[in-house]
Amino acid sequence: MAESEQQPGASPEDDRPPIPVNFNFMVPKKEISMVPDMGKWKRSQAYADYMGFILTLNEGVKGKKLTCEYPVSETVEKLLSLLGTLDRWIDETPPVDQPSRFGNKAYRTWYAKLDQEAENLVSAVLPSDLSAAAPEIAVYLKEAVGNSTRIDYGTGHEAAFAAFLCCLCKVGALRVEDQLAIIFKVFDRYLEVMRKLQKTYRMEPAGSQGVWGLDDFQFLPFIWGSSQLIDHPTLEPRHFVEEKVVNEYHQDYMFLECIKFINEMKTGPFAEHSNQLWNISAVPSWSKVNQGLIRMYKAECLEKFPVIQHFKFGSLLSIQPVKP
Repeated sequence: MAESEQQPGASPEDDRPPIPVNFNFMVPKKEISMVPDMGKWKRSQAYADYMGFILTLNEGVKGKKLTCEYPVSETVEKLLSLLGTLDRWIDETPPVDQPSRFGNKAYRTWYAKLDQEAENLVSAVLPSDLSAAAPEIAVYLKEAVGNSTRIDYGTGHEAAFAAFLCCLCKVGALRVEDQLAIIFKVFDRYLEVMRKLQKTYRMEPAGSQGVWGLDDFQFLPFIWGSSQLIDHPTLEPRHFVEEKVVNEYHQDYMFLECIKFINEMKTGPFAEHSNQLWNISAVPSWSKVNQGLIRMYKAECLEKFPVIQHFKFGSLLSIQPVKP
């Protein structure tokens, strides 16, 4: 979470640490065009920063409920307002009548609005002295909501949203004390909006592994959600396949929110439509589930060329190798 750029105990806006001079903001671009380029990605500063961000948040939410108390900063409020705008645009862009059931073309109209407005939306979130970062950071927002050509959504788009939040941390707009709000408020609201997009426009899962993937659309909420449940006094991994448990606890735990959405969207026995998750329910403890999911995320998402070929690199998430 870019702690190195934070000043201890600084909270008012004007106390924000000055931006490190090494950021010459640029519009991010693709750098991984062939499978052999994947080594460049794994050695990059971007990979180290991205994984560090995911793991710092994973540690931060350990054992905490969605409904616990935490500070909500002005930047977090502005991000919620941005997501509220995206949500409102869905209501203003109803699906069109078309012969094919999947991939409703109204999504492209919705996306065009975001494409046009993204920079302004991001500028509104950033403090005025950081407005130069808006064009760079806005690219990750546009990448985070699905693909307008294929009308699909997958873990690469989800990763772009995490990258968007990581960039806001790197420039100091989000701070260490925002950790819980980043997941429990911002990321949770992002998931709500993505689920609404997926349902409204019948989006296809991007690069779906069908029943062998963890989930058609998301991955990170299972990682962070399993961390929330570590050392829970009564809920064990075997319980999440029980609908009663999901209905009772989903407001508190992101993992169970995800299961609830799967149960709403899919029919038939859980073991058949979500085989990987069914297998996870046999793992004895949540900390083992959490560690296993982190390994799986690296292997199935971050080390897969079809996902990473779309990732974009700029000054904040740099393709340059990590300095020894």
